[in-house]
Amino acid sequence: IIPFVSVNQILLLLLVLTVCAILYNKVHQVPSALKNETVDLESPEEMEEEIPVVICAAAGRMGAAIAAISSIYSNTEANVLFYIVGLKTTIPHIRKWIENSKLKEIKFKVVEFNPMVLKGKIRQDASRPELLQPLNFVRFYLPLLIQKHEKVIYLDDDIIVQGDIQELYDTKLAPGHAAAFSDDCDLPSTHEMVRSVGMQNTYMGFLDYRKQAIRDLGISPSTCSFNPGVIVANMTEWKHQRITKQLEKWMQRNVEENLYSSTLGGGVATSPMLIVFHGRYSSINPMWHIRHLGWSPDTRYSEHFLQEAKLLHWNGRYKPWDYPSVHTDLWENWFIPDPSGKFKLTRPDS
Repeated sequence: IIPFVSVNQILLLLLVLTVCAILYNKVHQVPSALKNETVDLESPEEMEEEIPVVICAAAGRMGAAIAAISSIYSNTEANVLFYIVGLKTTIPHIRKWIENSKLKEIKFKVVEFNPMVLKGKIRQDASRPELLQPLNFVRFYLPLLIQKHEKVIYLDDDIIVQGDIQELYDTKLAPGHAAAFSDDCDLPSTHEMVRSVGMQNTYMGFLDYRKQAIRDLGISPSTCSFNPGVIVANMTEWKHQRITKQLEKWMQRNVEENLYSSTLGGGVATSPMLIVFHGRYSSINPMWHIRHLGWSPDTRYSEHFLQEAKLLHWNGRYKPWDYPSVHTDLWENWFIPDPSGKFKLTRPDS
């Protein structure tokens, strides 16, 4: 009997040891497997974070939006979602252009902008009517057009992105700031350009300091201005601070009191932003907004400087799809011809 009991005890002991081994493996290996699974699940999510980029597609300059989108898409691995904003009449053209070119791979949404929201808010100014185009004011209404994103990039159409848009998206906004811009005094390399073509880089160039309403703001006329052609915006702060309402208030006051006009530096879209965001914005890396390329048909930057730039902006009258203009080769690298043939580049031999 004793040997029989001993065998049973041995078998029982082995069974207990086996169960313990199984439990041990489960306890110690499952977390490891879960950890690996978590990495596998999280990595794509991190990679897949959408970067929303808002660009307008205006009649007569749709090729600008195409070149901008092409440059962004070609220089990043990030998951970019393009919001292409247009008027009802222009939307079919831009959609067809994208779908019938190599840009058909991009992720995009076409958003119609209703110009009726601007009724009574724009003072007519014959000196530069192109600055009164409805799409110039899209940047005022970002939260109404873009619903689901916390952070948004807005870009003018006359830009080319040479860097990875992820870098711009990663711009840190200070607590309480609804937007980040580039200061007009931030880059010594542009100072000579500013002086040579008589550009304005202070509030004096944008606001009429003869008006009491402007003096009452308490902003020194020598305060450095900023350029709203490239914006990194926080939608939560924008809505919380009612930025759109504030901008509309200053648009309406301008209609009544002529506080700024397109005869001054930046036209009617920049000035309200200078007022509303004064002292309340973060800064974009200067190399992410090299501007003034469209201010003169003759004045040029050095090629080395432009190669280092992350983003080029042809703000001003002389656009790279027209003639005359400078550094058009850097823009044309990214241009995709219009399959319909409606949009054509203007060149000296055309």
